[in-house]
Amino acid sequence: MKRRRSRSSHRIELYAIVTNQFMTNVEDFLKSKGVEFILHEHPAVFTCEEAEKYCGDIPGLACKNLLLKGKKSGRYFLVVLPAEKRADLKKIGETVGDKQITFASPEALLEKLGLTPGTVSPFGLLNDKNHEVEVYIDQKVYYAKIVSFHPNRNTASLELSGNMFRKFLQAIENKTKVIDL
Repeated sequence: MKRRRSRSSHRIELYAIVTNQFMTNVEDFLKSKGVEFILHEHPAVFTCEEAEKYCGDIPGLACKNLLLKGKKSGRYFLVVLPAEKRADLKKIGETVGDKQITFASPEALLEKLGLTPGTVSPFGLLNDKNHEVEVYIDQKVYYAKIVSFHPNRNTASLELSGNMFRKFLQAIENKTKVIDL
């Protein structure tokens, strides 16, 4: 039985193809800012479980990256936490000062960060030209010796030392806060 894609998912894919040619190249940006990294190519991964399977040999703390939205405020938050931690939306909402939060839609993800589901990472902030997305990073990620994230595509990961990750965060203009989740 052949599955039909919804018009919405087709529009998202098409928009992503067009948008990707205008996205900031992550590796070029990092090099221009003196942020050192190691590139690891791997099969496409969409979940933390798949990442563990295909990327388990990549050094560093495995992370999950969530784009969330305040239901009433309309604010957007990129929350970065260790992959093994459960995302407690109630606690995150209290932490960011927006009691009712939800996962952002795929359309919002594309609009705000130029990304599609499965590719979310702090590097998507390079596409947030108006710096509207607020960034909340779990302290375990922020102070990790090594971290790795997708470079806006889920077929690779960039390994960075903790110092290089913090240097990247200083180079972007989004409001960033280190929290304990």
